[in-house]
Amino acid sequence: MLTDPPKYQAWRRRMVEQLMKRGITDTRLLQAMQKLPRQWFCPDTLLDTLLYDIDCAIQIDCNQTISKPYTVAWQTQLLKVSPSMTVLEVGTGSGYQTAVLCEMGARVYTVERQSVLFRKTKALLASLHYPAHCFLGDCFNGLPEMRGFKYDRILVTCGATELPMGLMQMLNTGGIIVIPIGPEGSQKMHRITKNGETQDEWLDETLGDAYFVPMLEGRNFTK
Repeated sequence: MLTDPPKYQAWRRRMVEQLMKRGITDTRLLQAMQKLPRQWFCPDTLLDTLLYDIDCAIQIDCNQTISKPYTVAWQTQLLKVSPSMTVLEVGTGSGYQTAVLCEMGARVYTVERQSVLFRKTKALLASLHYPAHCFLGDCFNGLPEMRGFKYDRILVTCGATELPMGLMQMLNTGGIIVIPIGPEGSQKMHRITKNGETQDEWLDETLGDAYFVPMLEGRNFTK
């Protein structure tokens, strides 16, 4: 059974205070991260002291990571999420970012290419009663299960070498995608606002350095 002892609650309060000092101002986001027990998504108790360090990413299954709390907060704030918005998350990972978006009232569709993580995280989110729609895939060329559906926001939690046009086709006009772009080791975080259907109408903002595992094509069914 998942628990939330007082020490974790105290660490979360301190984490949120540090995020505010670092420039995170979205009230609903801060409330979501204050409420959500991060240890549920990385249950290795040996990492207790690192879980709520805002600058610490933690290794999980399949050579993936649970992003730093600051990175989660930064990307989510850039996304400008409002309740009931449809959000596509590319890279489910541990499910922590997914749960943050759900806590903010978004309708979340999340995609993971690693079958081990997909199964484990889908079960965890369901057990916590988060109504996220989970899919196994990569999203480079859209999401076959949701063909024709478009999203208000897209959040990519892995680094792409270039902007995937398949994702932009899935974004509503007026929508926002937040995505790290560039070769591994020198990625930049981009926020792209799709103000029209043609690329010259898109507003592309480069907003700082990013460090993410690479966005890869195909599904990985490794046991």
